[in-house]
Amino acid sequence: MQKNKFISERSVKGFNSVNWIGVYTLFKREVNRFLKIYLQTILGPALTTLLFLIIFALALGRSSKLVEDIPFLEFLAPGLIVMAMIQNAFGNTSSSLLSAKVAGNITDLLLPPLTSIEFASAFLAGAICRGLFVGISVSLLVLIFVPLKIYNPFFLIYFSILSCSFMGLLGLITGIWSSKFEHVAAITNFIVTPLSLLSGTFYSIKILPDNFYFISQLNPFFYMIDGFRFSMIGYSDSNIYLGAIILLVLNIFLYMASIIMLKTGFKLKA
Repeated sequence: MQKNKFISERSVKGFNSVNWIGVYTLFKREVNRFLKIYLQTILGPALTTLLFLIIFALALGRSSKLVEDIPFLEFLAPGLIVMAMIQNAFGNTSSSLLSAKVAGNITDLLLPPLTSIEFASAFLAGAICRGLFVGISVSLLVLIFVPLKIYNPFFLIYFSILSCSFMGLLGLITGIWSSKFEHVAAITNFIVTPLSLLSGTFYSIKILPDNFYFISQLNPFFYMIDGFRFSMIGYSDSNIYLGAIILLVLNIFLYMASIIMLKTGFKLKA
């Protein structure tokens, strides 16, 4: 028996209505899924990030390395925090959707009367929630060693949400495209990890040669790191408003792409 598209648009309630109960239920499922194993999904990344900071602190010793008159550890801490946030936002959506496909219970997500927009939004909200949880836990641990502060609350919220959103949408697209866990691992190892490490997390891109400086500005991860760092210490390597616009545009593009993939049932049809 041939099935229809994985995500079909409702015809009974119309396009202008929203199935808030369904969206909240799917969102709650995503949140409960990572909260049940919080030692792995929240505290684990926080401790790993703290180890990065401790290693750098021990390597520097008593040296007073500065980045534009900012102590290096204070420069480094915001980058480590947001890097943990975005990696876990990506992992939340990609692992959740792929696990359902591999386990064969993807049908449970097919049955509820959710449109592609509602489906994507619920998954996205879950990814943002996990990213923020990780960010808070990392910040509390880092605060023991580095005096964190907030330079611009608006940009802190803006770049936190949009950074987690970008990676949550990328994870959703990856989960839709992937048919086995090796595919997600390939995206993580060859795209997510290299781009996050080469985004200016551990250094200012202003010290790079002109060619590499230009290439770094083509890296979308750079604008997440740079914007979040600016919100905490007031330092940025680029125009903060340009970075905010670029990140917003990229989020819109990935959101539309994920909706199209869900509507067409790309790699989700039985």
